[in-house]
Amino acid sequence: MSKLPERTQVVIIGGGIIGTSLAWHLVQSGVNEVVLLERKQLSCGTTWHAAGLVAQLRATHNMTRLARYSQELYASLEEQTGQATGFQRCGAITIATTEARVEELRRGISMARCFGVEADEISVAEASERWPLMHTDDVLAAFWFPKDGRTNPTDTTQALAKGARAGGALILENMPVDEVLVSNGRAIGVRTPAGDILAQTVVNCTGMWASEFGRRHQVSIPLHAAEHYYLITEPFAGMTRDLPVLRDFDNYAYYREETGKLMLGLFEPEAAPWGQEGIPEDFCFSDLPADWERMLPWLERAMRRIPVLEQTGIQLLFNGPESFTPDDRYYLGESPELRNYFVAAGFNSVGIQSAGGAGKVLADWIIQGRQPMDLWDVNITRSLPFQNNRRYLHDRTKESLGLLYEMHWPFRQYQTARGVRKSVLHDRLAKAGACFGELAGWERANWFAPSGEKAEYVYSYGRQNWFDWQAAEHNAVRTAVGLFDQSSFSKIRVEGQAAEVFLNQICANSVSVAIGKAVYTQWLNEAGTIEADLTVTRLSETAYLIITSPFTHTHVMSWLRRHADGYNVVITDVTSGLATINLQGPRSRALLEAISTDSWSNEAIPFAGWRSKEIGYAQVQALRLTYMGELGYELYIETEFAQHVYDRIVEAGADFGLKHCGYHTLQSCRIEKAYREFGHDIGADDTPLDAGLGFAVDWNKPGGFIGRSALARQRDAGVKRVLLQFRLNDPEPLMIHNEPIIADGAIVGYTTSAMFGHTLGASIALGYVPVELAEYDQWQIEVTGRRYSATASRKPMYDPTGERARLS
Repeated sequence: MSKLPERTQVVIIGGGIIGTSLAWHLVQSGVNEVVLLERKQLSCGTTWHAAGLVAQLRATHNMTRLARYSQELYASLEEQTGQATGFQRCGAITIATTEARVEELRRGISMARCFGVEADEISVAEASERWPLMHTDDVLAAFWFPKDGRTNPTDTTQALAKGARAGGALILENMPVDEVLVSNGRAIGVRTPAGDILAQTVVNCTGMWASEFGRRHQVSIPLHAAEHYYLITEPFAGMTRDLPVLRDFDNYAYYREETGKLMLGLFEPEAAPWGQEGIPEDFCFSDLPADWERMLPWLERAMRRIPVLEQTGIQLLFNGPESFTPDDRYYLGESPELRNYFVAAGFNSVGIQSAGGAGKVLADWIIQGRQPMDLWDVNITRSLPFQNNRRYLHDRTKESLGLLYEMHWPFRQYQTARGVRKSVLHDRLAKAGACFGELAGWERANWFAPSGEKAEYVYSYGRQNWFDWQAAEHNAVRTAVGLFDQSSFSKIRVEGQAAEVFLNQICANSVSVAIGKAVYTQWLNEAGTIEADLTVTRLSETAYLIITSPFTHTHVMSWLRRHADGYNVVITDVTSGLATINLQGPRSRALLEAISTDSWSNEAIPFAGWRSKEIGYAQVQALRLTYMGELGYELYIETEFAQHVYDRIVEAGADFGLKHCGYHTLQSCRIEKAYREFGHDIGADDTPLDAGLGFAVDWNKPGGFIGRSALARQRDAGVKRVLLQFRLNDPEPLMIHNEPIIADGAIVGYTTSAMFGHTLGASIALGYVPVELAEYDQWQIEVTGRRYSATASRKPMYDPTGERARLS
């Protein structure tokens, strides 16, 4: 056995396909001191029993880029390493048996074209020719992905390991890691039975062990294992290696050839969590007992799809555990709790197709010290500490596995592990007819049902059951006043003698403003791209309040703490201590003046002003801002007073046309106003100049800001793309996002966010296009395979001058 080195640059814990991919990419990038430690044998956890499917299309552009990279890597790996991988581009067919699934997949085909993935709708007859054993009487449509493929997971892992060794990496099997060595909030190495290794970076690639291993060092990695099944038949005629992969989402199944046999994979809608009491120490190339009774209904469905299965022997019903995360997206990146401790885990049954790309970008991340592209979809800082609760993970995992094959409805809500976080106003909103959605664990009112109607979603790709009710909310904001409970938004105090200097370093805008003034700003990385989008309000000479979306909470807190070294500041999460009621609309001022002894005039509280006000018997802090383009006030209330303030507002509200409003209305109003949203319209691939947010950059403040040099280079060179607002000229189609934007018959971009704009009377979207097309006027947008003419504008189509928000 090789001698354990005393120190190295990177230690990777876990020798599945993720860990070996990372090792390969590190040495390919010139990191010649890499040690990979595997507790048993390479690929022995989950990798060895994976199906080896390598699809290209994922839910977002960057996730698709990573999957495509994986496929390209696997195609060349044998030539590079001399180790066979079994990779083959056999193509894939996806079928639809309901009209809703047809629409979903047609939208997916449009999205694929945006992302450069070859995909086409084919006839059912052609699908039957490609898959002759398939029963097609109930198939409504079929879709062909010619470059999808398959690989042998164990052989591919061995090829990556061989290539990593050839590049200088040390890979040791049967070498468990007992603990990560920690000093001053940083990982500095690992302890093994054979001794310690000091390292600059430690990476947790331990798969379904990752959560429990992370707990040893207070690192939160929310994932849980679940039973996952596939069946392998005896050999039979017609099962040839060139047969495409067949996906039947409506029956939760996929089919592929396996050495002359049929492999049937199942993604049943209610999974069985496993390992909640801990994973056995000797678990290695192991499987679990198969529950035939529980899986029989899904096997019977499969037999109807492939009738020959009824006369074919079954060789194996395999049950192998895999890890799943609460949102079905894997984790990459540096943990927020511990510096130099990186994570690549929780791959939700897409580890093989993701491993190549994930290994590449994580290697770049470690080397560069920042994410090399917008990886928000999978950045571990999107997770919340509560999500590592074992019971929560157990209950959510029942749903997570099946969601991969469920309908991906617009606005679809999770059904499991709900009711975790509730505003103090929750019961009052429920009484008012709220239909709650969930974000970051918060139960939030998405829309309100009229009296006598059920506050439940009826999903579709068309106008859902709440469409007209939400239109009334939207119109109330535009013409009267809407009430939003925004208590879920994260509220963070930064205070101390150095607070102003500190925040000016991480904010692109200047926070050197008068006490009682709010600043809209972005936080940038060294590349000048956007890491956060938020408001900073000056409370005093030495104190500020940051307001940010709840799903960015961990990321924002981590960013603050990691840049606070050397500054005399205190950072405090005060989210739970302050409820937030947001009143938006032209009559919001009149309503507040009716229930307050204070003036709410433009002089008393100007736009972006923060003032202390009395409402009823309570003292509230009012911030005059809007994310909907109207006169509006965010009321920050100590939690114990929030119900009292809410009751006073509602009691008086009838005289002013007050209407309860949900987050769908917030979205429809903000998209009409062309306000950007982090995670959709802006992120780590975008700069403020790309997004038209140059007004929020203070180029001249003393000391500059993080990312200024890179942003200045872009300013001097000129932007290459612009973010436009689009409106369909036909009021019927509904955009949701990722629709192709077309100029002169060619796809030139895609929508980043979209919603129906009830004031503008059609679907509205934002999307980037090349800067040379900024004045183009013959736009089309493709929705469900059909192209519709659209109007575009660089300025907001609703209230382009911004007068309504600044009403005096």
